[in-house]
Amino acid sequence: MGRTAQIEVQEVGERRYEVTVDEFVSARDFTVTIQEAYYVQFAQGRTPEQFIQDAFRFLLTREPKESILKEFDIGDIKGYFPEFEKEI
Repeated sequence: MGRTAQIEVQEVGERRYEVTVDEFVSARDFTVTIQEAYYVQFAQGRTPEQFIQDAFRFLLTREPKESILKEFDIGDIKGYFPEFEKEI
């Protein structure tokens, strides 16, 4: 069984985060935002960083990191994966 990707999240501005997904062979960086209302509605007690990590885990079960947009808003995920809000 392989190791899971490391997902590091760092806030770089108001509701703006740099995310690094490291799969131990290669890494990829992303810039994501999250709207306050969306965060409040779906975070369920998680910090923004934890919520973003969970969102990336969700994405990585569906596509390789190379297929994930380099910059996006977390709320946009539901447009590609309608089940996101139920599963997150």
